[in-house]
Amino acid sequence: MIIAHDLGTTGNKASLHTDDGRLVAAVTVRYDTDFRAGGIAEQDPDSWWQAVCRAGRELLARSGTPRERISVIGFSGQMMGAVLLDRAHRPVRPAMIWADHRSAEQARTLAAGLGEERAYRLLGHRIHPTYSLSKVMWVRDNEPRTFRRVAHVCLAKDYIVQRLTGTLATDPSDASSTNAFDQRAGVWSPAVLDVAAIDPGLLPDIVESTSVVGRVRAHVAEETGVPAGVPVVIGAGDGPLAALGAGVLTSGDSAYTYLGSSSWISMSARRPLYDPAMRTMTFNHVLPGHYVPTATMQAGGASLEWIAHLLRPDDGPERIARTLTRIDDADTTGLYFLPHLLGERSPYWNADARGAFVGLSRHHGPAHLAKAVLEGVAFNLATCVTAFREAGHPVDRVDAIGGGAASDTWLHILADVWGARVRRRSIVEEANSLGAAVTAAVGGGLVDGFEVARELSTVEAEFTPSADRHRDYTARHREFLDAYRSLEPWFARERA
Repeated sequence: MIIAHDLGTTGNKASLHTDDGRLVAAVTVRYDTDFRAGGIAEQDPDSWWQAVCRAGRELLARSGTPRERISVIGFSGQMMGAVLLDRAHRPVRPAMIWADHRSAEQARTLAAGLGEERAYRLLGHRIHPTYSLSKVMWVRDNEPRTFRRVAHVCLAKDYIVQRLTGTLATDPSDASSTNAFDQRAGVWSPAVLDVAAIDPGLLPDIVESTSVVGRVRAHVAEETGVPAGVPVVIGAGDGPLAALGAGVLTSGDSAYTYLGSSSWISMSARRPLYDPAMRTMTFNHVLPGHYVPTATMQAGGASLEWIAHLLRPDDGPERIARTLTRIDDADTTGLYFLPHLLGERSPYWNADARGAFVGLSRHHGPAHLAKAVLEGVAFNLATCVTAFREAGHPVDRVDAIGGGAASDTWLHILADVWGARVRRRSIVEEANSLGAAVTAAVGGGLVDGFEVARELSTVEAEFTPSADRHRDYTARHREFLDAYRSLEPWFARERA
C-alpha cells in the first residue's frame, strides 16, 4: 500500500492507495494561513508537519490498514514558496507561500539585472514576486538578523521529507517554480543567483521526482504512524502532479484545468512553451524530458470561496453549493468581476492588480455577483487559452479537476466562454494525490511506468459549448479585458 501526502494551500490530504495507485481512502487535516495587507501570505511549517502526522495516523485508523502494509510514501506540495531553515533544519520564520507577493521590489531588481526576455527563456517563467527567489531576497533585505540564521532554503514538501528522512532535496518540478532554475540545463542558474546575490549553497540538491531520498527515521515513526524504514519518494510540485493524476502525460493528451484555490489551464509538451507576450509559464513535468506549459491565475477557486463566504458566512463548507443555487438564470450582461484578489500571475503578471466588480447596478443581487465571479475566472483563463492557441497548441477539449470541477454551472460557463468541450473527470479533488501515489509507485518499483495513471480516473460528464453563448461571451471577454486595462493605471497609483 502507498501513502501519498498532498500539502495544499488549505490543508494536507493523506491518501491511501493500492500498489498501482488506486485510491482507497483519504483524510484531510486543515491548517491556517496568515493573510494580511501588504501582500503577506504565510504559514507555519510546523503546522504542515502536525497535519501530515495526524492525517497519516487517522488514515490508517479509519481504513483499518495495518501500518506494516505501507510499502512507500510519496509527496505532492504547494509550489513557489520559501521555507527558510537554520543549520539544524529548523524554520527561522513562517514560510512565505505562493500567494505572498510583497517582494515586488526584489523582483524588479532581478528583472532589471537579467532582462525580462532573457529571464523568461532561461527560467520558463517571468520574474515575479510570487516565486521563491524574490521572497528569499525580501527576507535578506528586510529581516537581516533572521536571514543571518538561514542555512537552507526549500519548498513545502521538501521540508516534510527532510523531517521524515533527514535528507534535504528537491525535484525538477518544484525547482522550476523558484525563478532560480535553468530549465534546459536542469541546474540552479548561476546567472540568476549572481544577480540575486544569493549563495547557491542555500539551495538543495535536485533529484528526479521518483527518487527514494531516504527512509522514515525511527524517532519520528510513532508520531507519523508508519514504521521506521519505509522508503520515502521525494515527489513533485502540485501542478505537474495534477497533470499526471489527470492522465495528462504527453503532448497527445488533452489540456486540463485545475479549479482549486489558485486555478490554471495546462498541458504536456516535449519542450518549454515561449509565449511572445509572456502570458504563460512552463514547469518541468514529473516525466523526465517532458514539460508542463501552464497559465496560472492567483485566485480562481479562492474567488468563489470568497464570494460564498461573504454571501453566506454562516453556512460553513456547504456555503459554496448554496451560493451557486439558482444562478443559471441571472443576467450578468454589463456586470464583470476582475478576479485579482491576490494580485495576478497569468496573464498580466501584475502584483498590484486587485479584485473589482465593474458595472454594478441597483438590481444586482447575490445570484448576479456569484455568477459574475464564475464568469470572471473563466474570462481570465480565456486570455490564457488564447495564448496557447496562438502558440499552436489547440485547446478544443479540456479535462476539469479540482474542487470547483464539481459544479456543473461553472463547467457550463467555462465551455461557453472558451468554445471548448469541458469534461469532468471522476477524481475532481484527488488528482494531486493520485499523481503523488503513481510517482511513489514508480520510484518504489511497484509499477513499470507512469502510464498506469491513465487508468485511475474516468470522464464523468461532458459540457459542450453553445455557439450562441460562445459568441456572446467572446464579445463580453473583450469588455472584461477593457475593464482591466482601464483600471491598471489606478492599481499602479494605489501601490505608489
